[in-house]
Amino acid sequence: MNHKKSGPFPAACIVDNGIVVQKQDMLRLLRSLRRVGYIYRQDDEITNTGEGCVMEAFCDPQQATIVANHSLYLNAHSFDYIEIITNCTENGVETTFALVQENRCLCLTPLFEGKADKIAQLDAADLEAIVTEAIAATWDASLDNDL
Repeated sequence: MNHKKSGPFPAACIVDNGIVVQKQDMLRLLRSLRRVGYIYRQDDEITNTGEGCVMEAFCDPQQATIVANHSLYLNAHSFDYIEIITNCTENGVETTFALVQENRCLCLTPLFEGKADKIAQLDAADLEAIVTEAIAATWDASLDNDL
């Protein structure tokens, strides 16, 4: 059966693997990253590897992507697309974001080390709930001591 639609195509839906070409979608992915391992390839040769923290993700045709001093400043305009690649490893599922531009590729793999990274990823509502719970527990303890 052939259905004709009037209007634009629906937005893409990518689950675990795929290619992201829209700059705003690329930016959302880059902003979700914190601490990463990186591999930089040029002409299929690895030229740099390391680890660092994503300090900023932005979308500006006038600025560069910079990786230096264990800090990454990522510009979505520096790349044609991001390929999301999910692999099963001995440590579980690992996702890599391959930022591609012509003959060069910056591959980013999120690194998770436990509690410190989980705390860094808490949002304001989570932090408020934790503080509220701690204050309530302190009040309860002081009331118990007064009795």
